[in-house]
Amino acid sequence: MVFNSLTFLLFFALVLVFSRLRIPWTGKKIGLVCFSYLFYAAWNPPFVVLLWISTLIDWMAGNRIFASREKFQKRFYLIFSLIVNLGLLGFFKYGNFLLDNFITVLDWLGIAYQPLRPDIVLPVGISFYTFQSMSYTIDIYRGRMKPWNSSVDFALYVTFFPQLVAGPIVRAQDFLPQCAAPKSASARQMLWGGVLLVTGLFEKVFLADTLLAPVSDAVFSQPGQAGFVDAWMGTLAFSAQIFFDFAGYSTCAIGAALCLGFILPDNFRFPYGALGFSDFWQRWHISLSSWLRDYLYIPLGGNRTGTVRTYGNLMLTMLIGGLWHGASWRFVAWGGLHGAFLVVERIMKKKWGPVSSHDRFFMPLLLALSTYLLIVLTWVFFRARDFSEAFALLYRMFHFNGSGILGQGDIAVVSAVSACLFGFHFAMRNRSCEDLAAITPTGIRAFFLALMLIILSLTPGDDRAFIYFQF
Repeated sequence: MVFNSLTFLLFFALVLVFSRLRIPWTGKKIGLVCFSYLFYAAWNPPFVVLLWISTLIDWMAGNRIFASREKFQKRFYLIFSLIVNLGLLGFFKYGNFLLDNFITVLDWLGIAYQPLRPDIVLPVGISFYTFQSMSYTIDIYRGRMKPWNSSVDFALYVTFFPQLVAGPIVRAQDFLPQCAAPKSASARQMLWGGVLLVTGLFEKVFLADTLLAPVSDAVFSQPGQAGFVDAWMGTLAFSAQIFFDFAGYSTCAIGAALCLGFILPDNFRFPYGALGFSDFWQRWHISLSSWLRDYLYIPLGGNRTGTVRTYGNLMLTMLIGGLWHGASWRFVAWGGLHGAFLVVERIMKKKWGPVSSHDRFFMPLLLALSTYLLIVLTWVFFRARDFSEAFALLYRMFHFNGSGILGQGDIAVVSAVSACLFGFHFAMRNRSCEDLAAITPTGIRAFFLALMLIILSLTPGDDRAFIYFQF
């Protein structure tokens, strides 16, 4: 069940009606848990069992960690939780990847080995809810929170359907307190939540799927035939597509949760207007980047262990972040490029100091544009099917040989969307959507909302799944 489907709209309408019934708060929470299981089961019902396992293991582990007096006992239950969670994630997401690489290593050694290949299906959203559930036990182990007193609340935290399959990755200490008191969205929350839902669907259905996906697919499906213009337009199209696709999902999730009275954190803050890569990762997929910072980079030592170790910690964090996105060396390369850019950026800041966005207009603009173009280049490894296609497309991006795949209309659309996207992000990098809405006259807001609704109603769509569902 995807947000951009009639099935979801009917499902969500039913949830909204249920949320307004005059029943006890505990009953409503149990109902929301059941609706969340139904939402997830729409993809593959047996995989609901994995949600039950993660919920049960981390609920029990959190209680045992807190109740244990000895340090080694606390560590035992934490390790048990991590083994179960990462074990399930490793088997379902990385089983085939590890097997393929094991066979490749044996082949290098001259050993022929062809085992039966297991038919492993990747459960949708497993990377998201696994990280979310693990953070609960880790925070209890670190003494940052106590075990929650309601298993129903915890089950709702793990399975809350708006952000279950593609985030934002929510922290227990942010979500669970919201379960304590009855939730009923105010008229203002319902209105703003509805606006966010429409905006997110517009980003996904019209901008990502209708305008940009066909161009991206055309170029990346035949990179060897792409010309200079094709290669750049296809890569720019995917850069915009993945933003509108993923930010569209996050916006829908935040809007749907708000309609139920729950607050989810922002996951994007105009990332293509970032002044450098450290700024980019404070704006792109914020819930994941902050998770990796708090539960991986800082425990490794962060920037407290000397220059060389700091660079090593950065690289390792980004390599693992790349691997989190998919079981392929392409994603590791994508993460490695971001890690290398972060290291180079730190070196440059040490030598020349940071560029302040308040000093001048030209230098921040130049830095933002340079950052954006380098990010565009990294997306090639993210989107290409293998390294040979990635390098073929990169080769054509730096060798002028005209255009052969795309028509003038496609080139004009991608150029206009990319320019508007970068310009808007750069202008909005120190503001929020709420700020923009507050200074925009009501009539203009109503006009754009109506325009988006009309375009959505006229766009056939193809129920294309969100890109991050595969992660």
